[in-house]
Amino acid sequence: MLDTPASLAPPTEEGEDLSLIQDVRLLLGEARNFAQAEVAYQKTRAAYAGAQTRSIAILAVGAAVLVFFALMALVIGAVIALGTVIGPWLSMIVVPVVILAVAVIMALLARGKARRMMALLLDKESSE
Repeated sequence: MLDTPASLAPPTEEGEDLSLIQDVRLLLGEARNFAQAEVAYQKTRAAYAGAQTRSIAILAVGAAVLVFFALMALVIGAVIALGTVIGPWLSMIVVPVVILAVAVIMALLARGKARRMMALLLDKESSE
């Protein structure tokens, strides 16, 4: 993982102690080696995360497209099935109106939740 070997001081004889300067040099050399290894490790992690994020995004977009097509098939099937009961022209009006009604209800619920959240967040900021 490291390109350069650790530069350590020459081995000392049994009774000889290292001076403080030699100890600091050894410590700095080991710290530099550790920092280089950490940078290489983080680069590898970032490359892995980037590659995985790309594949996850591709799979998520593919899944969203397939869900969209499935919902469109469901809508077309509802128009065809309802067309046999109330007629094709009326079913082409009823199905989109029901879908739009559900969308409006969902939008109103989302707006209410967003307003409550904003009120809570703004209240927290003013109390601090």
